[in-house]
Amino acid sequence: MSAAETRFPVTPEAIAEAAALIRRGGLVAFPTETVYGLGADATSDAAVAAVFAVKDRPRFNPLIVHVSDTDAAEALAAFDDRARFLAGKFWPGPLTLVLPRRADSGLSLLVSAGLDTVAIRVPAHSLAQALLTAANRPIAAPSANPSGAVSPTTAAHVAEALGDRVAMILDGGRCRVGVESTVVDLTGGSPVLLRPGGLATEAITRFLGPLAPAGGGAPRSPGMLARHYAPGLPLRLCAYTAQPGEALLAFGPGADDADLNLSRDGDVHEAAANLFAMLRTLDRPEFSAIAVMPVPDRGLGQAINDRLRRAAARSEADDDWNDDRGPAAPCVLPGIEDDEDQA
Repeated sequence: MSAAETRFPVTPEAIAEAAALIRRGGLVAFPTETVYGLGADATSDAAVAAVFAVKDRPRFNPLIVHVSDTDAAEALAAFDDRARFLAGKFWPGPLTLVLPRRADSGLSLLVSAGLDTVAIRVPAHSLAQALLTAANRPIAAPSANPSGAVSPTTAAHVAEALGDRVAMILDGGRCRVGVESTVVDLTGGSPVLLRPGGLATEAITRFLGPLAPAGGGAPRSPGMLARHYAPGLPLRLCAYTAQPGEALLAFGPGADDADLNLSRDGDVHEAAANLFAMLRTLDRPEFSAIAVMPVPDRGLGQAINDRLRRAAARSEADDDWNDDRGPAAPCVLPGIEDDEDQA
């Protein structure tokens, strides 16, 4: 079966077929408001193992479990007052909570990569909600791409990256947010930000107070591996011009010579929605690297910079990495205001 033959437009029949595939242990790619997910029955060890196999994903990196509402989430995880407050405020939406997994949840232990916690969220996308309802299963769904590659924001990206390795791709158009969910760990006394994402951290700290940074140890959520979300070409961050052979990915006005611009208006919402698609577009053999202009480290800019830093991180397998290409850390532009509240 070709990649084109696995893509289906959104119809009741397609949703019913996708739900049946999930219940049978198959893999279905579907859109959320953040990125496209590679969905599997989160209660099936075999189905979850198939996700790891298709993505070539490290087993110690957990998967996010998607459910239809807070009641479904509370059947799988132990909620405290903080979790109930955040769920009531930001669900459905691009927020994942890491919580203690209930012993009777029925979830595959592979979902949590051997930990006693579960990363869980309620997506704000009508097609994702329809699939969850029709499947009547919690769905484990990391981004629908090979592990470490650029996350997909269209069905075409999924087809290009995974081809016939996924049984079905539900084509719901382009993802609205364009970066993965924000992940907050509530298993300890102080909330911990494990991954910046589609919900601005300021929206959370306004209610919970400061979020502690993630510490060491085994990853407790997706997106915590040092090198993640990476195109094939190296990235050079904090750039204002391209060196010979490089592509320039710009941000803001005045970059007329750039190959692509995340947002000519300097809008971090627009930049987040464009990030993965533009990295994918520039990841071509005629370029030697991708130079990326600074993005303000506020609001969704934090999520963008986190993705860029991880994409630019040197891989131990990259023996021919050019150490002169610049720091694998985002630039911070002080004094640039962003009135964003949430994604």
